[in-house]
Amino acid sequence: QNLLCLPAWVLMDEDVRLFFYHSTFDGEQVPHRLRRLRPRTRRVKSISDQVPIFDRTAAPRAEALFDFPGNNKLELSFKKGDLVYLLSRVNKDWLEGTADGATGIFPCAFVKIIKDLPQLEATVNKVRCYYYGETVSTIRDISVEEDLSSIPSFKDLMELMRQEFHQDDIVLNYRDPDGDLIRLLSDQDVELMVSQSRRRPSEKHFFPWKLHITHKDDLSVYNTSPGIGATQTVGAM
Repeated sequence: QNLLCLPAWVLMDEDVRLFFYHSTFDGEQVPHRLRRLRPRTRRVKSISDQVPIFDRTAAPRAEALFDFPGNNKLELSFKKGDLVYLLSRVNKDWLEGTADGATGIFPCAFVKIIKDLPQLEATVNKVRCYYYGETVSTIRDISVEEDLSSIPSFKDLMELMRQEFHQDDIVLNYRDPDGDLIRLLSDQDVELMVSQSRRRPSEKHFFPWKLHITHKDDLSVYNTSPGIGATQTVGAM
């Protein structure tokens, strides 16, 4: 008890402090200021080192039917008989998966699905097309699986429109900011069309750009009058 009357700086000496921890009773006699210097102890719940087990039998997967040598870094290469674990569906023709520690995309036709990916509600986007026929003009909304931010190639657009309208002698056009029809001739033209259309409002699930389908030899749809607007130079396909 006499020791408890000593100044705090004396009681903080390591040898003196040991005295108060000899018994539970002594510990209770430690002045409040010194008790705060003693760190609190608590039980820490042990953390298991067990790692969740990956159930390969429940994972979406496919078996390779043919060898597929990927042409670039985005594509997954595999051999016939390899097991490919599926990660996502890119579109109706391509999947994303992993095999032998590598990840990439590959064509669906090269594999046999053992366990498919969960079916998600597919978002279908549409391209609005104006078709100018010899006797009738129609509006058609064509459904595609591509994302609205994607830029299609000129070749893919031509093939799609020829299939939809069952015509081979058609050409693709779009309206520029001045309202004139511009014929698409290359991928650069498609990129320009997409770039200009981003400034315009569009309907939900519709591409902001619209296609105008005309016949190859029909030049009457183009504005070629210098006094009315910008002169359009139409090249041959």
